[in-house]
Amino acid sequence: MPMPLHSLTMTSTTTAFATLDQLADLAWAAGDRLRLAVLRALARDSFGVLELCQLFDIKQPSMSHHLKILSEAGLVAHRREGTNLYYRRAPAESPLIAELFATLDATLADHDIMQRLETVQAARAEASRRFFAEHGSEYRQHQDLIARLADYGPRVVERVAQLASGGVVLEIGPGGGELLPDLASLASQVIALDASSEMLRQAERRVRDAGAGNVRFVAGDTTAAISLQLPSADAVVMNMVLHHTARPAQVIADVARLLAPGGTFVLTELCVHGQGEKAREVCGDVWPGFAPETLTTWAGQAGLLPAREEYLAQRNGFRLQLREFTKPKPAASSHI
Repeated sequence: MPMPLHSLTMTSTTTAFATLDQLADLAWAAGDRLRLAVLRALARDSFGVLELCQLFDIKQPSMSHHLKILSEAGLVAHRREGTNLYYRRAPAESPLIAELFATLDATLADHDIMQRLETVQAARAEASRRFFAEHGSEYRQHQDLIARLADYGPRVVERVAQLASGGVVLEIGPGGGELLPDLASLASQVIALDASSEMLRQAERRVRDAGAGNVRFVAGDTTAAISLQLPSADAVVMNMVLHHTARPAQVIADVARLLAPGGTFVLTELCVHGQGEKAREVCGDVWPGFAPETLTTWAGQAGLLPAREEYLAQRNGFRLQLREFTKPKPAASSHI
């Protein structure tokens, strides 16, 4: 049964609507079970129309109709990539909408939809793995067309030197291993984690040639790494990798578990951009960057606190964000 709008708490702070028509649009949009399910699916991810059709097993005209209603009510936003539209849940513009979203997120997920969601995300991950298997040898050359390692790599090494010198450093998606020798010179142990066997082979060759003996290479993604009981990292480094992952919010949640208390997540990532088709063709990107507030939200949901941020404009129109998030230390217990 659809969740009746009147079940939400109505207070004087929830009347941030200019007209009754706007409130009626919200009530209409929230009065349909399928539209509520779509909003729930868009909580931590964005999807194209065809992906949503696959998730909810309906035809494209019907899905487009529902998305139009949600958009007019201010509940979803979209971005265009070429001829495709990708939808996400819009920021809550009023306490009433925020409460609607919170109530949705607290409901149990439909089992069939969750299974289809796994299929969609697996297809994304497979496309990324296939790209690196086919183009791994020229990946750095392609990546530098979007964001040059020379622009952010030295900054990352400098920050790790300040944050985790002598500690354990985990680099997720080290690419060809360009930063691993520098990180190895700073840390007691470096763990290089990558789901691409081709990229790991490149990284191993580079580290071997550099004579660094304190680097451990691990095949797999962040979720798999948790089960391996790796040593907790004093710093986790992820450079230009998150936009290649199928479930970026889950990756950040995994990073929080891999960090030691007091440790720092050092993240270099693209800001959201309108060149998704180009980035997908050149570098196999899954996501067209991320809004800074989106990363902050995901980090907060994972229990991480924002600590430092820097932004670098690239001459090709892309923009980099260099972010740091810390994992709080447990509060000291007092004994009387």
